[in-house]
Amino acid sequence: MIELRGKAVSDSIGEKLTPVIEDLKNKGIIPTLAVVRVGAREDDLAYERGLKKKFENYGCAFRVLELPEDVTQSELDETVNAADNDPDIHGILVFRPLSKHLTDKNIVNTISSGKDSDCMGMQNMAKVFAGDQTGYAPCTAQAVIEVLKHYGTDLKGKKVTVVGRSLVIGKPVALMLIKENATVTVCHTKTADLKAECQAADIVVAAAGVAKMLGSEYFRAGQTVIDVGMNVDEEGKLCGDVDYESVKDIVDAITPVPGGVGSVTTSVLLKHVVDNASRM
Repeated sequence: MIELRGKAVSDSIGEKLTPVIEDLKNKGIIPTLAVVRVGAREDDLAYERGLKKKFENYGCAFRVLELPEDVTQSELDETVNAADNDPDIHGILVFRPLSKHLTDKNIVNTISSGKDSDCMGMQNMAKVFAGDQTGYAPCTAQAVIEVLKHYGTDLKGKKVTVVGRSLVIGKPVALMLIKENATVTVCHTKTADLKAECQAADIVVAAAGVAKMLGSEYFRAGQTVIDVGMNVDEEGKLCGDVDYESVKDIVDAITPVPGGVGSVTTSVLLKHVVDNASRM
């Protein structure tokens, strides 16, 4: 079994970005991400720290636009609009879910597609649907493709089962896999005979968001498994949608959780911000 670890993929992305970042800095441009955060949820803060470290390690800038828990909708909208109109900001990420009294409806459709670094808006989602590479796909969905390509997985003609249908991962990654000439089946927790659908695939992308829902009975020898799930098990430990311990000795290759796709996502976000800085 080959363990498809994310660090090697992240390092490879970073190596390609380094000369681009240096060239931009020589021109007086520092790629900058603005994170809009409402309140101070611990999971948001943990993700924020990871992003800050990633961006600073590559000499890029990271701004936190922190708003109080009781911020009004108009104040939130104005903050995002100001960031979108700031020429020194090249990417915007709004932490969600927002507080219950807020909505992201206005936000997602007012951020320009270039600064919409994680595909929150319908404009970039439409570009993913159309295979238009001038937009940015959701970072985690893109990270799945980056992992598969880094480890030399030939997607042409392969049968891929995607377990999950969210706009964040399931649907966009299915479209991106089709663009790579894979034959894709999208499943979910209500799919009849999900086991058979998974066993029939050459590649399984697990993105349902249910801890360890896919056990050994869902897999067979010869498969590649990409586990996008990030859950907490009954022991309070991070785990994926796949029961890693029971599956790892069956399949040919699998991503661990943690240490797999999740560790590539921040590098994809960095890439999107650097790409947009190059365009602006």
